[in-house]
Amino acid sequence: MSDPAPPRPTASALYDGTVVHHRLKPRVHRLSYRIFQLLFDLDEIDALDARLSLFSRNRFNLFSFRDADYGDRSGASLRGQVEGHLAAAGLEAQGGAIHLLTMPRVLGYGFNPLSVYFCHRRDGTLHAILYEVSNTFGERHSYLIPVDDPDMLPIRQSTEKCFYVSPFMDMALTYAFRVVPPADRVGIAIAARDEAGTVLTATLSSRRRKLDDRALLRAFVAIPLLTLKVIVGIHWEALKIALKGIHLRHRPAPPNQPVTIYRSES
Repeated sequence: MSDPAPPRPTASALYDGTVVHHRLKPRVHRLSYRIFQLLFDLDEIDALDARLSLFSRNRFNLFSFRDADYGDRSGASLRGQVEGHLAAAGLEAQGGAIHLLTMPRVLGYGFNPLSVYFCHRRDGTLHAILYEVSNTFGERHSYLIPVDDPDMLPIRQSTEKCFYVSPFMDMALTYAFRVVPPADRVGIAIAARDEAGTVLTATLSSRRRKLDDRALLRAFVAIPLLTLKVIVGIHWEALKIALKGIHLRHRPAPPNQPVTIYRSES
């Protein structure tokens, strides 16, 4: 009797790295935290659930993925939701891989300030990036931006800010993105700028790891209760910023539409 075939390699992976925020004005403030994220091919999540003991989809586990944590929170097909946004933007919507970089739920708790969807054409080239932003007030908004030249790295994109995130940041800002899509490493840098220049930079730099139970257990031991640490860290840093004399900004209503879409001209 022959040995069973080894499992096929997956696009899904674990990425561990560091997030750094550097505020430049009106007061300097810097933070740095170790984190890890999972990269999910949306078509592989059920297979990961079947293969991994420490990961489940829509069920409690050490790590889990809950569909209703993303998109419109309905639990409806994430692929269908993202493809609908792509179609609305005039972009090829059917059949290409969609890879989601996000933090999983840890022991049932999850919060993601930013989840990023890398949307590919059928031929595998990167077509668009969807930035899904959540604030601590239970609100969410996304920015969908086409990728003009996927071979030119880092990918550079920008958008006007239209969604309230930090209570210490003005709304009249522009986001400039520099992205190195997931491969051996992933990198995302965001600069928030006003008319006078850069107000804040946020960077993520992470290295790819094989996604298996051993890697998940190592990640948990290294950074236990990751998602709880993130939400506690947000409020701890907010307290330190407030003590530096930076005042709260008024929170406007979120945009009427859940996604700001940049339509393709082609």
